[in-house]
Formats: sequence, structure tokens, C-alpha cells
Amino acid sequence: MHNELKIFSCNSNPRLAGEICDHLGVAPSPLRIARFSNDNLFVQVEENVRERDVFVVQSFTEPVSDTIMELLITLDAMRSASAGRVTAVIPYYSYARSDKKDAPRISIAGRLMADLLRTAGADRVLTMDLHADQVHGFFSMPVDHLTAIPTLAEYFRTNHDLSRMVAVATDAGGAKRAGRFAEKLEIPMAIIDKRRVSDTQVRQGHVVGDVAGRDAVIFEDEIATGGTLVATVKTLREAGARSVIAGAVHPVLCGPAVEKLAASGLDSIITTNTVAVPAAKQAGLPQLRVLSVAPLFAAAIERIHSGASVGALFNS
Repeated sequence: MHNELKIFSCNSNPRLAGEICDHLGVAPSPLRIARFSNDNLFVQVEENVRERDVFVVQSFTEPVSDTIMELLITLDAMRSASAGRVTAVIPYYSYARSDKKDAPRISIAGRLMADLLRTAGADRVLTMDLHADQVHGFFSMPVDHLTAIPTLAEYFRTNHDLSRMVAVATDAGGAKRAGRFAEKLEIPMAIIDKRRVSDTQVRQGHVVGDVAGRDAVIFEDEIATGGTLVATVKTLREAGARSVIAGAVHPVLCGPAVEKLAASGLDSIITTNTVAVPAAKQAGLPQLRVLSVAPLFAAAIERIHSGASVGALFNS
């Protein structure tokens, strides 16, 4: 009983949860999520979880407040049902962008969300490619922080000529992330001099590095409004890049992102399924290719469940 594995999915990304279950050879456990007439959420665990090892899959995607409340109430329901251990599996933790106090009288919401998860009943968290590494330290429970860089790197290694490829960071803040990607593929790297004007507008200057005649891969942790990508494509084309490809972990694609990216001149966009991309968005963005990270999450869950090392997944 104590070793039995249970995987539940809230509503943000049930397809990814189903793929994880397929790789683990277990059936998704039933969870009922409904709303009362006053719009309050109702969550009921529909099978016995007493002393079981429970994993709840939920990305923080649009509508973000609803998905967070779904997860918090589900975690509390698991604790009330006497689950042995509860792990919140959050493939995309959107509040990782709120990681510092960079304006007066604001909340460091990334830390607040971590505290809420602990209060709701999470014993540990499994997530992927946080926007900033320091967000890991916001949690007062164990966190397993996966990365999709090997998955994306393997795709490029298999499908592209690396001899003409260069990894591009859209600003100095993303240089470390793009550097890990470049190191994995053993390719050079370039950095764009960027200034953010507003949440949706950026101003870019020079390219630091050689991109002329090369296939430039813009590597980011997420694609939100697409403003940074569109500006970067223009900068790289003007610098003489032969082709421009985007690689990112989280395809948030909010607001007019699909329309902007479709007209941006990107040759292709390679991302993962940490965020569910609706069919309508995929149809409007023919350059988009979505890779599955379900095998990686399944392997991590299996290792957490058995007590094996999760970090060993990324040892070369």
C-alpha cells in the first residue's frame, strides 16, 4: 500500500499527464473538479489514496489564477484523504518571473506561490526550467528542477547541421541558459544587446558574436507575447544570419503571439509540451513543432517514487 503510485491530473494539461502515465504503465487516477453556482471550485478525489505516493500534474497556464486554485484545493484534498506523500508536478511555474522586488511596493509572488503550495499540502515539487534559478530557493520543501535542454538539443543534433549553427541569447540575463544549450551541442554562442521598454515591447541593439552566414537558434525558457523573438529575428537578419530558428521550453503564446510569430520570418519554432498548445494556435503557427517531455517527467517520477537519484538523469 505504501509503495503504490497514484497520478492525478488537474485541467491545465491532461494530455501531458496521460503521456506520463503511459510511460509509467499506470492508469490516471480519477479526480472530479467542478464549480458551484457561486463559481467556487469543488474538488473530489474519487479513489482511495490513504498512505499512497501521490503526484498531481498541473501547469500554471491561462487562466492562471484558476489553475493555481485548482492545484491548491486538490493538494488539500489529498492531504485530507491521508495521502502518504503528495508531490506537485508543475511543468510550467509561471510565477517564477516574479522573483525579485524590482519596483516599489510589489509582491515577490514567486515566493508567495511556493508558500501556498506548502500550506496546501505539497510535500515536494517537481518542475521544469524555472525562469530564474534562484526561484528554487523560494521553496521550503524539496524541489526537483528538471531541464528540457537535453531534449531540445537532441532534436537539433538529429535534424540540423551543427557545423553552421550558433546559439543566441536574447539578452545578457538569458546568456547562462543559452550557454548551457550551446555547450550541450558544442556550438558557438552570441548575445543580443537588449533593452526592455515595457512588458510587450523591447529595443535591441548590436549582436555580440558572429552570426553572419550561420543558422541562428534563439534559445529561451519561454515564449510569451513573442515581442522579444520578433525583435531578435529582425536583428539577426540584419546581421546576416542565414536562417533563424527559435528554441524554447514553454510555449505560453499569450495575446497576439501566434499572429506576430507567424509573420516574423522565423524558419521554425521548436518547443515542448509543458504548456498545452490548442489546435487553433498550432494551425495558425505552421512553423511550430512541439516535443514531448513526458518521458523525462515519467523517469523523474519513477525515481522519486523509488528513492533513486533524479540528478542522475542528466549525467552524461
